[in-house]
Amino acid sequence: MAEKRDYYEVLGVSKSASDDEIKKAYRKLAVKYHPDRNPGDKEAEAKFKEINEAHEVLSDKQKRARYDQFGHAGVGGAGGFGGGGTAGNPFGGFNFNGQTFNFDFGGASGFDDILGSIFGFGGARRPRRGADYQTSVTLTFEEAIFGTTKEVSTNGENIKIKVPAGIDDGMSIRLRGKGGEAPEGSTEKGDLYVKIKVKPHKNLTREGAIILSEETINMVDAALGCEIEVETVDGSVTMKVPAGTQSGTPFKLSGHGVPFRADGDRGPHIVTVIVETPKNLSRRQKELLEEFKKSKKRFWN
Repeated sequence: MAEKRDYYEVLGVSKSASDDEIKKAYRKLAVKYHPDRNPGDKEAEAKFKEINEAHEVLSDKQKRARYDQFGHAGVGGAGGFGGGGTAGNPFGGFNFNGQTFNFDFGGASGFDDILGSIFGFGGARRPRRGADYQTSVTLTFEEAIFGTTKEVSTNGENIKIKVPAGIDDGMSIRLRGKGGEAPEGSTEKGDLYVKIKVKPHKNLTREGAIILSEETINMVDAALGCEIEVETVDGSVTMKVPAGTQSGTPFKLSGHGVPFRADGDRGPHIVTVIVETPKNLSRRQKELLEEFKKSKKRFWN
């Protein structure tokens, strides 16, 4: 897979570009490469997608800060999904104990196909086959990260399915031949589509292969530096916070994110440190801060 281009290069702006400069550059390029102005031009379509991806990151202050510090790895661009996936479907074709799992992201090749097979519209005419069934399964945040085995029911019979690591909310697993019985004169059974629902985590969120969280520290620890315990999907991890850390600074815990390749490679866990401003100071604390304020030494410089 080709390496992603630098997002600033994609939009033709400098790394110090203002929000307005980024917006203007995006609008100019979006108009130039919009599919409506370039019908059938695959190169223009690819550029348009690249431009939108770059703008999505650089127009968001938090994502831009992570990108500036960590590159594509800081915003979910872990180099693409590898292994047995197919283009546009990174989880396609995984095999577990002889059972193939295909993942559907919606659109013409997803549940539209199901409707087409049931009601006879959309796409090419299919040979007579059994009906496609739909069901759903709910996973915890951790089960979606690491994979699990679940039991689902269809038409009165229970089936155990392997859910691969890294699956995300809204995806669907397609189980070939696990749907309705083949009609008379046919040997082809229908398929079973299992919609994945992932429960939110109380402290962690996810962006593609990245896990995100926030940790709050007091201003003294931020000024002097400290070590904090960070909750990850792998358990508690000790993270060093260097002296002089500013509120909103992101830190990367490599390898504690979501698996994004068949060989088990994982994205990072990005921890944003929030520096807490103290309230209800005592008189002595106020005096000390006033002394610090008047000091000629400006430690933050």
